[in-house]
Amino acid sequence: MKLLILIHHPFALWSAPDWLGKRVHRDFPQIEVDQRNSYKNVEEQIRDAEIFFGWSLRGEQVAAAKQLRWIHSTAAAVHQLMSPELRASNVIVTNARSVHGPVVAEHAIAMMFALAKRLHIAVRAQQQNLWAQEQISYGEPRPTELAGSTLGLVGYGAIGRPIADSAKALGMRVLVVRQHPQERGGSDGITFFGPEDLDQVIAQSDFLVLAAPNTEKTQRLINGERLARMKPGAYLVNVARGALIDEAALLDALRSHRIGGAALDVFDHEPLPADSPLWALDNLLITPHTAATSDKMWERHYALIKENLRRYLGGEPLLGLVDKQSGY
Repeated sequence: MKLLILIHHPFALWSAPDWLGKRVHRDFPQIEVDQRNSYKNVEEQIRDAEIFFGWSLRGEQVAAAKQLRWIHSTAAAVHQLMSPELRASNVIVTNARSVHGPVVAEHAIAMMFALAKRLHIAVRAQQQNLWAQEQISYGEPRPTELAGSTLGLVGYGAIGRPIADSAKALGMRVLVVRQHPQERGGSDGITFFGPEDLDQVIAQSDFLVLAAPNTEKTQRLINGERLARMKPGAYLVNVARGALIDEAALLDALRSHRIGGAALDVFDHEPLPADSPLWALDNLLITPHTAATSDKMWERHYALIKENLRRYLGGEPLLGLVDKQSGY
């Protein structure tokens, strides 16, 4: 049985550490492990692989992998894997949503706190040696409290659930939009809605947080029309994927101060170009796709990988299974 590991990215933290393949072989000596850091000749390398660890594989590469039975992505998003060839195959796909979800949720809560307390304004003032007490206290929107405010949360998966739980613990009113709402009324302090009710939720939200997967249905979900439905002082937070927002429409809404502000960890084009007008907005908090960053990240990855390899070899159901037709 061969495992091909190809997890390489210009950002070093997202690349598989050298010890990954060695540790897999140590714990599962019956597996032949081939760890690579380049897609050169990948069609040859994957031809006899039964398992592939990586987040990107083209359709022709899937077609070449005659022995392939399982793909595990160390990312939570798997849209870049979803070729017609893979969707039509019997290859199982799993992802690392359980690794990233709680960490990204912490980042989303931190972003809400930063916006509510206008910390982005304080940081800019600090860089200019300015005592911005009046600017922070009396600028619009005014500093506010999370307790008692309304969170509109789009997505209720590995990221959305811990966001909802944390927001509820902070005393927020939580409205969740999900693809298949379990109920329409209150449930443990959370009210669930279907996608058809998104506009209704947006209109009520003081904080609108995006935690949904990138699919055909969610691309440009937040467009100019929906931004216009937000409260004048409301905030938009995106820890999902840049494709969920019409960036041009958001730029207009922020420039005109039609909404209170936004916090973005993800963008249409990454890295965000240095000449992007988004950088200059004083009502926008930018983090460079670091919501999932943690000093424990690869140890968390390995705990999931080890458990799933044990399950795979034992013929048990795998954790983090992806519905290939839904794309998440």
